[in-house]
Amino acid sequence: MLKNKKILLGVTGGIAAYKSPAICSILRKQGAEVKVIMTEAAKKFISPLTMQTMSGNICYDQLFNQLTNMDVGHISLAKWADIIVVAPATANIIGKFANGISDDLLSTVFMASRSKVIIAPAMNTYMLNSPANQKNMKTLKDRGIIVLDTEKDVLACKDVGEGKMLSPKEIVDEIDTCLTAKDFEGKNFVITAGPTIEPIDPVRFLSNHSSGKMGYAIARRAKKRGANVTLISGPTNIEIPKVDNFVRIKTTQDMFDQVGKYFDNADVLIKAAAPADYKPKYYSKEKIKKNSSYDLNNIELEKNPDIAKYYGSKKSKQIIVGFAAESTNIYEYAKEKLNSKNLDMIVVNNIVREGAGFSADTNIASIIDKNLKIEDFNIMTKIELADKILNRISKLFS
Repeated sequence: MLKNKKILLGVTGGIAAYKSPAICSILRKQGAEVKVIMTEAAKKFISPLTMQTMSGNICYDQLFNQLTNMDVGHISLAKWADIIVVAPATANIIGKFANGISDDLLSTVFMASRSKVIIAPAMNTYMLNSPANQKNMKTLKDRGIIVLDTEKDVLACKDVGEGKMLSPKEIVDEIDTCLTAKDFEGKNFVITAGPTIEPIDPVRFLSNHSSGKMGYAIARRAKKRGANVTLISGPTNIEIPKVDNFVRIKTTQDMFDQVGKYFDNADVLIKAAAPADYKPKYYSKEKIKKNSSYDLNNIELEKNPDIAKYYGSKKSKQIIVGFAAESTNIYEYAKEKLNSKNLDMIVVNNIVREGAGFSADTNIASIIDKNLKIEDFNIMTKIELADKILNRISKLFS
């Protein structure tokens, strides 16, 4: 999370500079403080006023401005930043950084920096792949500078190939990853998410309203915090997060089997999915017609495996976190589930409360631990709740 983080954004003279205001906007919406340095060439593409407006701070563009309160500009900016991000980064600035040239404010701040640095290249494909630029980028990577990939697309010069700068959203995501403490490094997380579907025939199935958003949020944050993440997901319509292993399943039996493949090596199993408790006892390979002998009004059901309960009985070193979506007696049902399934903690929410439903981006939840201690949370985004859950898991490890 980027709240109260200090981001120094460098903007250089490339056509991709039109994306820089959007980077500022996303960062500020996430609670970060942003200051901007523009090169002279950058000002040919976008105005300092634009960046000043979007960042909420004055835009820095001169190395030799008059000192204010004897504050040496390039040194104070370097001290201020939690991270320096150059987006777009031209071949020119990459060359300066790699070879110790500091002839403007941005390159001088880089030389004086003591924080992490991310560079988002943007240039013509042949410039990107030139021996000189490749050598310069390798030099920076060897020094610990994060040099982001580029996208393949039709470029401004009409060439087709690598060199397009990543989107503002992707760049902000990289900043978040870089600044997130890696308290789960070396830990293996298995996370289930979304609904399962239980086929009746090739057309019909039983399922539920789970969107997968909570499980995906936990997977995204666990990965950013250094975990090795396997995400086992039922059918969803949301963007797959960057994880180490993504497994798509359909039925509850599929999910049960896939959890079994990864369980022995897991340090944490988080059961955020909503698998179907029952499935049709009989499956028709052909679509069932209205005049068929199969009675759709009386579908015979049989129990699915209880994934949380089964693996709760098999755990050794694993921390297992369950979820309970209830509409009445939420604490009582959650405590019963916590004990009967041998969970280490359970996250429960009242699904009928506004802002706590399956498809919402927010949640209102409580966490109950093995000692039956309850911690209630007010409404928050699912990403924020994911960190609350992971914080509790981190305490269990420590």
